[in-house]
Amino acid sequence: MTDHAVLLLQAAADTTRAYGEFPLIGARQFIWITAEIHLMFAAFVLGVPMFAVVTEAIGIFGHDDRYDRLSKEFTRLLLVAYSATAIWGAMLVFGLSTLYPRFWAYLTAIFAPSMWVYAGLFFFESFTLYLYYYGWDRWKKGRAKLWHWTLGILLNVWGTIVMFIANSWLTYMMSPPRDITPTTDPTSIKLWHAIANATWMPINVHRVIANVVFGGAIVGAYASYRFLAATSDEERAHYDWMGYVGNFIAMSALIVLPFAGYWLGREIYQYDQSMGITMMGGFMSWLWVIQAFLIAVLFLTGNYYLWIGMGRIPGAERFQPYTKYLLIVLVLGAIVWGTPHTMIADSKELAAMGGSHHPFLGALGVMSAKNTAVNLMILTTFLSFLMYRRANKRPVVPWARTGTIIQGAMFVIAAGVVLFYGIRGYFVEAIVRIGYSVYQVLAVLSCILFVTVIDVLMGRGAQSLGTIKWGKMPPRSQYALFILAVTFTWLMGLMGFARSGIRQYWHVWQVMQDTSKYAATPALGYASKMISLCVLIFLGLVAFVFWLGGLAEKSTYVTTEKGPRGGHVGH
Repeated sequence: MTDHAVLLLQAAADTTRAYGEFPLIGARQFIWITAEIHLMFAAFVLGVPMFAVVTEAIGIFGHDDRYDRLSKEFTRLLLVAYSATAIWGAMLVFGLSTLYPRFWAYLTAIFAPSMWVYAGLFFFESFTLYLYYYGWDRWKKGRAKLWHWTLGILLNVWGTIVMFIANSWLTYMMSPPRDITPTTDPTSIKLWHAIANATWMPINVHRVIANVVFGGAIVGAYASYRFLAATSDEERAHYDWMGYVGNFIAMSALIVLPFAGYWLGREIYQYDQSMGITMMGGFMSWLWVIQAFLIAVLFLTGNYYLWIGMGRIPGAERFQPYTKYLLIVLVLGAIVWGTPHTMIADSKELAAMGGSHHPFLGALGVMSAKNTAVNLMILTTFLSFLMYRRANKRPVVPWARTGTIIQGAMFVIAAGVVLFYGIRGYFVEAIVRIGYSVYQVLAVLSCILFVTVIDVLMGRGAQSLGTIKWGKMPPRSQYALFILAVTFTWLMGLMGFARSGIRQYWHVWQVMQDTSKYAATPALGYASKMISLCVLIFLGLVAFVFWLGGLAEKSTYVTTEKGPRGGHVGH
């Protein structure tokens, strides 16, 4: 039987109730909303434990109770969020099994063993979470505290494995192994063969990093909410510090997130060029213009928060004159990154331009320019972090000046490599140009790594220029944290649509066709409205979680007789 005949049989199968219908909003809209909100909560409950266990470790080995209490407050947010994740996940399963029964039966025929493992691990993850939180005060000292920290590590292990299993299902839909065709019996497909598909590991890495960014952004938003609602200086100081930690974690992970996204995009191209062309050069190409501006908002807002934060750090005034130059680089990078290759124009404008490509701006719409822009924005953001970290410290090691010169040289070399290959990319073939981006990435990552190592060594025994004045932040700084959370949530929904939309009218790419009335990929305008609706629902539920967090327990800020504890940035 030919593949074409099988597709005809799939279409005929609709008469045997291959699809259900959901009242009022329709089946696809119901699945869209439940899946997206479930994944948003899942990202939160996977991201927050990662830095909760890190901050607890800092508290244990650094003998600083602030970090231990901060970690507990992070974890408290998980309790309600975890329940919400399970509820939306159950709704998604019920929706798939009743509204898309044929498709769900196909997936379960392949992945049933992993689904049982998923359910079992979900139980272990739940048990570990409750034991981790409610045993916090009981296991607080000595070896018991190390055992408690081990529970936090286990919580992350269970959650990561659960995510990897679920990722195998969705990546199989996008990139099933090439030897699987519409005529392949799903019961004959080996489980590991289906799991280890072309995009599984890139999605895993991308989601781990994205979950850290997302968790940090949501925690930062929670801290800003509590900061604005605080009634005492001590409480404001605590939540100012908490917001800084959340923003630091989110922005640190955001710096490397584009590299993981590039790897995923490259694997999609290598798996199926037509899918990659649809994603980057077809009707979805304007989606990436939206993405560029959203990420630019993240970079600009994150840097803005850091620059405002310098106002509460003694000694930071020596760095503040340089922020305007960093802003220029970020704005120019955002403009280049958001410039489309093909302009939307009427016939007169097209005639004036001599085609759909602008004679000047068209050169900024290609990947050579965009890769160059984003790498320079990443370097600029890292430089902002470096200045923030050094703000209230003066190195005392004898080689401090030499170390600073070496750091500056590394920035110059990295920027030079990025610019060289960005310009060179205009004069080579596309296949060569794609390889140049690897050199740009390696230059930036090498700079970040070695500059950080040098800075840590230089900071040993550094002279303090004064205590950080936690809580002395204007309200607009807290609104910046809100913007980060909202923007990243919307961006996550947008990228989810991109990943699913490139399959077009296939449930499983070129294996199982979507023959329902919803088979057509929705237009970007409609998709934007659906994404916005999901974001509003999610943020409304998160606001409820924040409110419950305030009711459940008094804030855990640490005070001394003289007020909130200060310290070096990053300590």
